[in-house]
Amino acid sequence: MSNVYPVIKINPNDDVVIARTHIEAGTLLPTEGITVLNEVPEGHKVALYNIAVGAPVKRYGQIIGFATQPIRAGEHIHMHNLGMGDFTRNYAFGEDTVTLPKPERIDTFMGIKRQDGRVATRNFIGILTTVNCSATVARAIEDHYKKVGLDDYPNVDGIVALPQSFGCAIGFDSEAMIVMRRTLSGYARHVNFAGVLIIGLGCESNQIKDLMQVEGLEEGSSLHTLTIQETGGTQKTISKGIAVIDGMLTQANKVKREAVPVSEIILALECGGSDSYSGISANPVLGYAADKIVQQGGTAILSETSEIYGAEHLLTRRAISEKVGKKLIARFDWWEDYCKRTKSEMNNNPSAGNKAGGLTTVLEKSLGGIAKGGTSNLVEVYEYAEPVTAKGLVFMDTPGYDPIAVTGQIAGGANLLCFTTGRGSAFGSKPTPCLKMATNNTLWNRQREDMDMNCGDVVEGKETIAEAGERLYIMILEMASGRKTKSEQFGYGSLEFVPWNIGSIM
Repeated sequence: MSNVYPVIKINPNDDVVIARTHIEAGTLLPTEGITVLNEVPEGHKVALYNIAVGAPVKRYGQIIGFATQPIRAGEHIHMHNLGMGDFTRNYAFGEDTVTLPKPERIDTFMGIKRQDGRVATRNFIGILTTVNCSATVARAIEDHYKKVGLDDYPNVDGIVALPQSFGCAIGFDSEAMIVMRRTLSGYARHVNFAGVLIIGLGCESNQIKDLMQVEGLEEGSSLHTLTIQETGGTQKTISKGIAVIDGMLTQANKVKREAVPVSEIILALECGGSDSYSGISANPVLGYAADKIVQQGGTAILSETSEIYGAEHLLTRRAISEKVGKKLIARFDWWEDYCKRTKSEMNNNPSAGNKAGGLTTVLEKSLGGIAKGGTSNLVEVYEYAEPVTAKGLVFMDTPGYDPIAVTGQIAGGANLLCFTTGRGSAFGSKPTPCLKMATNNTLWNRQREDMDMNCGDVVEGKETIAEAGERLYIMILEMASGRKTKSEQFGYGSLEFVPWNIGSIM
């Protein structure tokens, strides 16, 4: 690091540079012609010019906030002198759409073809619950298979219980119930499940029969339901649940992997525990790989509505139509109403960890986060947990909180997940495998046991975004073909199922 120039300038129009490493006061930056006036932590911002109170400050060539006090050239910019403010964003629907070149070849991975033609990347049997009251039974069934093992079924990746915390005391036709049913049905249909058992208590608001009817689910050889009250109690339901899953295992084990095109990939894009390097290294690297998947005819799902706030105009400009662009803006209108109802604010972000990593405002965080979406056109916008059917880059409306966002993406059909982090998130998901990417070398060296890929050399100028993106693309295809990720090795995924509860609990 000592031989690396201490700062990065991302865009020629920027008012700041980013510290590659901790910078002491008095350090000369000869390229910029300024002296750093005070101590600057790694990842934080240094002013390039004198900035007056109220003047906008740019990073990525975009406004990230406004000076709350006079800022001198060479001064550290952070919470003490930069804040939010209102400014006009030009949505310019469709003005920046592009045509990606056709791929030179059709790439493939080793996937699992289902009878309906969809392609899986994993082969689990799932246990879902309609209500928290049946969570213990679901977990007990999963524990049974952890004890006895699945040695006789080597092609089954596991039996996974995904209990939830709600499911009752919400209205039959309420917004919360609609979202819950949509989420559960998305998991019940998920291509990475060879079979699913849904367990209820029997008297909850979220009745199994209503879920099945409203969402068009039908019981059969790969979808079964049980209720504790009808079955006769806890132990009887556990025993019957084990018998049901035993009956699904033989068929589930018959799968084999075969070469399938990358167009079958539905890749969820997520970031958590972000830092100032996220928008410099891991996020644009993921965006590069996402573009390659889209170019191959696949799908990439960008989400976290509250974390593209202030950068949404960059997506509307890439929308394939004004209709698609306005669908995105409509989600922000919904969020503004949601914030009024809950007495909260869209700019409550960044989190404490984000701030420690150098992010000052949600605008700055959003501009870095949106880089995960690459440069492809925005072809569709979905509500939370809606089935994703379009090919290309799409947006799904979710909160920024990682487990809730990822749960929605998986319910929508994502069969792979890439997760960038600058602070060191410990996260994984089931039934969709999760590949975690470190934004900087410090994190990689500290928490390598949780990280699948390091993008820190991009920050240090030792690797280009394209080089790292090609490396990531290969890793994604390996993950899709069955290679276990770090989070899978640790067993993450059961406790990270967190459906979005958007309504009142009565």
